[in-house]
Amino acid sequence: MAGPIVTLTTDFGTADYYVGAMKGAVLEVCPDAEIIDLTHDLPTYDILEAAFTLSLASAPYPYRTIHVVVVDPAVGTDRRALLVSGDQHYYIAPDNGVLSFIYPKQEKLAVYHITSDHYFRRPVSKTFHGRDVFAPIAGWLAKGVEAVKFGDPIEDYVKLNVPKAQATSDKSWKALVLKIDRFGNVITSLAAEDCPALFAEPTPPFKLTVGGKEITKLVPTYSVGEKGELFAVLGSSGYLEVAANRNPAAKLLGVARGAEVLLSLA
Repeated sequence: MAGPIVTLTTDFGTADYYVGAMKGAVLEVCPDAEIIDLTHDLPTYDILEAAFTLSLASAPYPYRTIHVVVVDPAVGTDRRALLVSGDQHYYIAPDNGVLSFIYPKQEKLAVYHITSDHYFRRPVSKTFHGRDVFAPIAGWLAKGVEAVKFGDPIEDYVKLNVPKAQATSDKSWKALVLKIDRFGNVITSLAAEDCPALFAEPTPPFKLTVGGKEITKLVPTYSVGEKGELFAVLGSSGYLEVAANRNPAAKLLGVARGAEVLLSLA
């Protein structure tokens, strides 16, 4: 029988000892745990990027998977450590908004401020709570300790102002670039449910403006567009993207995260 699953998401990279030490701290408590790396290549200190990535990468895992995320610029300060029990999964993270994409998706949500320090690894380093706080809590949770044992429930946890598309009329929306992926695809904050009319059959005439350029073509997948041609596509994340067949759309558009996106239907 497979052991409990613990995933790790950090901005640590893999060149240093940090990730390996976190894994050891989980296994020190729960040797049966199966540890999976979601990613350790997040931009350093980028809480919004971590929040977005975690929400997408963690979703497919089995019931009661334990997700540990450590992007923690305020480590060692009075920022709180959290254990979150959602509909399907557990999340262990600093209280800095890194779970902001997770919270709204839960019908049943319990958020605990981790204060039961007898579950921590000793001594607790002020600069490495990933190893000494978050990883051991994940280990004890994987071992069967109930979430309520780790601290008191709270409701004033930090939530980022997550970028969302705003309707400016019944046929137009204003949004932002949420992320540029490694292929240069421009992921916008326009979710499929924001503008369902765009995805009707046949596709209605539309204009998507990003970086001062207009995109008027919607395709089902990246390889359908002509090489170097800018087009729109509904990505696997559920958000509308601007892409170019085997070319970095972000470079062609000259945009970065936070750039304005405008959509209008004819």
